[in-house]
Amino acid sequence: TGANMGGKSTLLRAAGLAVLMAQLGCYVPARGARMDPVDRIFTRMGAHDRIMSGESTFQVEMGEAAAGLCSASRASLVVLDELGRG
Repeated sequence: TGANMGGKSTLLRAAGLAVLMAQLGCYVPARGARMDPVDRIFTRMGAHDRIMSGESTFQVEMGEAAAGLCSASRASLVVLDELGRG
């Protein structure tokens, strides 16, 4: 949690991107980093509804989050941004 426009989402995206870049063997823009390999990366960012199928933004968010969490293993990275705001 933190103040609006405090950079929480930006930091979350940067951390996820750093893990992805490290997994690919790319340069990670940091003074130092120690990361364990992950088998999969799941993200849930942004919000939208599915009016045509009768799903609210909240329903879509919960469905997407559940899909990622149920598919993840102990070695997966799950990135959830602003969960439940819809």
